[in-house]
Amino acid sequence: MNNYSGRQLVGVAGFRGYSGAELIRILSRHPHVEAVLLEHRSDSEERVAPLGRKPAKEIPAKVEAIRQEGLQAVFLATPVEVSLQMAPELIEAGIRVIDLSGAFRLGDAETYSQWYRERHTAPELLQHAVYGLPEFYRDRIRGARLLANPGCYPTAANLAIRPLIDAQVADRGRGIICDAKSGVSGAGKKASLATSFCEVAGNFRAYGILDHRHVPEVLQNSGLGERELTFTAHLLPVERGILETIYLRTVRVEKAVDLLSIFEEAYGEEPFIRLYAPGKTPDLHGVLHTNFCDIGFVFDSDSQRAVIVAAIDNLGKGAAGQAVQNMNLMLGFDETAGLL
Repeated sequence: MNNYSGRQLVGVAGFRGYSGAELIRILSRHPHVEAVLLEHRSDSEERVAPLGRKPAKEIPAKVEAIRQEGLQAVFLATPVEVSLQMAPELIEAGIRVIDLSGAFRLGDAETYSQWYRERHTAPELLQHAVYGLPEFYRDRIRGARLLANPGCYPTAANLAIRPLIDAQVADRGRGIICDAKSGVSGAGKKASLATSFCEVAGNFRAYGILDHRHVPEVLQNSGLGERELTFTAHLLPVERGILETIYLRTVRVEKAVDLLSIFEEAYGEEPFIRLYAPGKTPDLHGVLHTNFCDIGFVFDSDSQRAVIVAAIDNLGKGAAGQAVQNMNLMLGFDETAGLL
């Protein structure tokens, strides 16, 4: 169903969170869709809008209301437990789901329980969920009914690591280290002492050491084993952005341009991957408020050491931007619509 403007309608649950608000911002400029807000909380306060600005339509996050409105797809920018409750109902009703939580990213319930430390309540959907990293799974995404939008850390890590694994030039026996840093919005909007101003401002700390729940996403999509990857997350005292510094040794690489050729072969036609010349690396400023993943590296041929640097906006390519990229593929729009 189309609305009065001729655009297709899509729903956004969790629109008060950081990723949900970013979704609304991106969809507001999308040429083919219009967002409808799905209220899933009974205790939410009334939203405040500027004078003279017409707010988006808001309906209950109930299957009956969603079907009656004729929504083509629903974004779940919700906590895991909400996604686990809503996704099965929506899928059963024939509504396509793009889930931004971690509820459906892993391949089996046992792995989910190991890393999330809770039971998966909809294990029957895991085998049907498509992992939404377009650079790897574009063809599967087009036909997805349930799209598991990737985590922010794994997006940058997999895009940086997997071409080297596929080309068999990473010395996996010597391990790969991923040193990842994120802005505070990556922790979500729920208040906590660890992300309060006085704890974050002027500070820098590591967290989730050896047991971060994004690790299995990296392993599952890069081809690495758990013994081959060391991943450590850090909290940056900034609002948004992720920068990952990845250390590895290579084999059969003679010069820096050989590595560049591998990345160019993997991403030369990708609209949202930007590569840097050998010896040059990206920073956060270059990717903020975009859906780009910037990748650069430094290589030393004598020691076969390579340092890969990948940067994304955790709310863009790491969440809402990538979710819209996936929606474009699922609904048959140009992949870059609303994102460039």
